[in-house]
Amino acid sequence: MIGDVEKMVAVGLIWGATNAAMRRGALLWDKSLKSAPPPPSPPLKLQQKILNSLSNWLTLLFFWQYSIPFIINLSASATFFALLSEAPISLAVPVTNATTFAATAVFGMLLGEKTQVGRALLGTAFIVLGVWLCIS
Repeated sequence: MIGDVEKMVAVGLIWGATNAAMRRGALLWDKSLKSAPPPPSPPLKLQQKILNSLSNWLTLLFFWQYSIPFIINLSASATFFALLSEAPISLAVPVTNATTFAATAVFGMLLGEKTQVGRALLGTAFIVLGVWLCIS
């Protein structure tokens, strides 16, 4: 069981880090879209709106600052589902979700997101305490 908890925490850390990195990548992608000159905009038909949305989505997937963390995040998801075959869900879900939340806050701060550091660190400390209570 202890080895499983370590794997759950590792998955949560990877999810948290990649969540923060994907957010940053999406913000960079959004900034690059806004800096490009907009095309002339006649009234669009529904089919054209759908094609534009699909094009934007594919462009985001090819934007490496978003796609690399996304692929790593999906790999951690596959690992999580493999863990569920060995560990009880009543332990796996709280441990990974709490770790993910805390890691997202910490990695977001490390990547320069504007947060209230004191509150984020206090919340992270409470999460660590809660995870410790779950596994002990």
